[in-house]
Amino acid sequence: MSQDREAELLRFTTAGSVDDGKSTLIGRLLYDSKSIFEDQLKSVEETSVNRGLEHVELALLTDGLKDEREQGITIDVAYRYFATPKRKFIIADTPGHIQYTRNMVTGASTANLALILVDARKGVIEQTCRHAIIASLLQIPHLVLCVNKMDLEDYSQEAYEKVVRQFKSFASKLDIKDLRFIPISALHGDNVVKKSDKMPWYEGPSLLYTLETIHIGSDENLIDCRFPVQTVIRPHSAEHPDYRGYAGRIAGGIFKPGDKVMAMPSGFQSKIKSIDTYDGPVKEAFPPMSVAIALEDDIDISRGDMIVRTNNKPNPTQDLDFMMCWLHNQPPRPRAKYIVRHTTNEAKGIIKNISYKMDINTLHRIENDKNIEMNDIARVQMRTTQPLLSDPYRKNRKTGSLILIDGATNETVAAGMLIS
Repeated sequence: MSQDREAELLRFTTAGSVDDGKSTLIGRLLYDSKSIFEDQLKSVEETSVNRGLEHVELALLTDGLKDEREQGITIDVAYRYFATPKRKFIIADTPGHIQYTRNMVTGASTANLALILVDARKGVIEQTCRHAIIASLLQIPHLVLCVNKMDLEDYSQEAYEKVVRQFKSFASKLDIKDLRFIPISALHGDNVVKKSDKMPWYEGPSLLYTLETIHIGSDENLIDCRFPVQTVIRPHSAEHPDYRGYAGRIAGGIFKPGDKVMAMPSGFQSKIKSIDTYDGPVKEAFPPMSVAIALEDDIDISRGDMIVRTNNKPNPTQDLDFMMCWLHNQPPRPRAKYIVRHTTNEAKGIIKNISYKMDINTLHRIENDKNIEMNDIARVQMRTTQPLLSDPYRKNRKTGSLILIDGATNETVAAGMLIS
């Protein structure tokens, strides 16, 4: 992957219990990295003074909804963008309440990293475990546990290490590939952007340095070549009279001109003639690049098809087995037909069976209660009208995920992670 990329993009999600200081932490990151407009800062300073606060209430920078400001909580997923010379960032600030589990699933689904806050005084609580379980379920590659409010524990190493021990004990049951711990005070900025001199016993980096330098290049599946076709480009111009390119975003593997490939589901084979981008042709393409692939042979390929390697194919199946997070306030309707959207393809399908619900606090299976309500996570089996070209979610988060849409209302009702 020799292509010189612009500043790399890191997507991370924040989670934690109510009042653990998520919004303050994000506000501090934006404030100390100078990513706030002056008028925004002025507005926040004025509101802080009007409320009689002795400090600037940085949480106001992120809680954008009126209800959020009035109640002092985060309700919806709020996306924030900022950049440093080393990297660009998209933050998904997700709510802490149990009734907003679906919002955390939405915000975390595309994240490279989950940032979970714990109050140093309270330690690991039920919400911490729930968010860690969701991060593990969504296969987020990196998890950073920020032990916040260290100022209220006199920056005690003992208080920090107690939380670390608690969380390590719990996390040993989960599938977390990369786990890190940082003691911080979001209110005072300790170890957020700059290293704190109040915790000389902590030898690790600050949070921002961790976010800037954590290696995310290998988070993508670079082995299994997957290219879901979004559209076919036929310019019919004098410059390109016969050009036919298949446009989309690479979902896995590395593609190069000259590679032998197969179009699925047709099974026709060809070789890659060229790979084009907005900035011109490239010698190789890898996730998450958006490209147009031209083949040496004229093959009938359309939206929803997938270009793969001849010896490494996804599993075409009409019987889907997946973990589902139910997003809608109405339960699933018996024998209802849903639209299954998977990569660039879609098919109709019905839920055949609900194996069990998951207790999101303990990871235990609830097999005697199969009534699905909003925010529930369950293992379900579904049958679709046509095969979908899928991989297990643990192998590829893009080809292993799907959403369900109610055909009658066009509302998104569930998100799923394929098990097999």
